[in-house]
Amino acid sequence: MIEIGQILGDFELKDQRDEIFKSSGHRGKKLLLSFHPLAWTPVCRDQMLSLEGTYDKFLEKNTIPLGISVDSVFCKKAWAEAIGIKRVSLLCDFWPHGGFAGRLGLFRPVEGFSERANVIVDESGKVVFVKVYPIREVPDVEEVLAFIK
Repeated sequence: MIEIGQILGDFELKDQRDEIFKSSGHRGKKLLLSFHPLAWTPVCRDQMLSLEGTYDKFLEKNTIPLGISVDSVFCKKAWAEAIGIKRVSLLCDFWPHGGFAGRLGLFRPVEGFSERANVIVDESGKVVFVKVYPIREVPDVEEVLAFIK
């Protein structure tokens, strides 16, 4: 599993708007990679709505919050519209299926989805925070905000 102090390296994933998010285009900003197993589930909904509701607080801390799951662009687009996600980018780790989560050691191959986890990457691309949560637990967004300086 990805560990604190490791350099994440560049990644590119499509979001719910069918736009490619390139980590290399956001140097100088922190990234919150908020992994959730699957769209259309109550805990994942609450996790993403917590990011949407605190979006401005993240921006004030020079941080881009990102939701990541194995769902497709079409699925993420419909889900974002259904639950009211307008600002947070919901990234699609769809193909290769769970490839990005797998690269970080966060993919659960038996279930076919990622762990529920938060990973914070600093402005230089170094991992500074990693926490895996129980699948049925909504991560505490205030804990993450308090960690970010």
